[in-house]
Amino acid sequence: MPKYQFFCKPDSERREFTYVDMESETFTQEKAQLLNLGFEVEDDVIYGENPEEAVEKFKSNMLAPAGDYANSTVAGGVGTFLIESYKALFGKKKS
Repeated sequence: MPKYQFFCKPDSERREFTYVDMESETFTQEKAQLLNLGFEVEDDVIYGENPEEAVEKFKSNMLAPAGDYANSTVAGGVGTFLIESYKALFGKKKS
């Protein structure tokens, strides 16, 4: 099954994204270009029969359960709270 790597613009909350087919001959070059444009790798690889299925899985945030699991413990919840608080206080200011 084809696999896709997704990239998001920082601070876009997954709304500004694109993907690259990891089996493409130009994957490495495309990934480098996206990183140079300021995109960041988002989540793990997503498998899909086609790009539409992969995008649907990405949009449904199927990988969120891992975060939910981490936050179900006191230590994980405190860690997430501290990270999100830091982002809110010291993150990039939008003009």
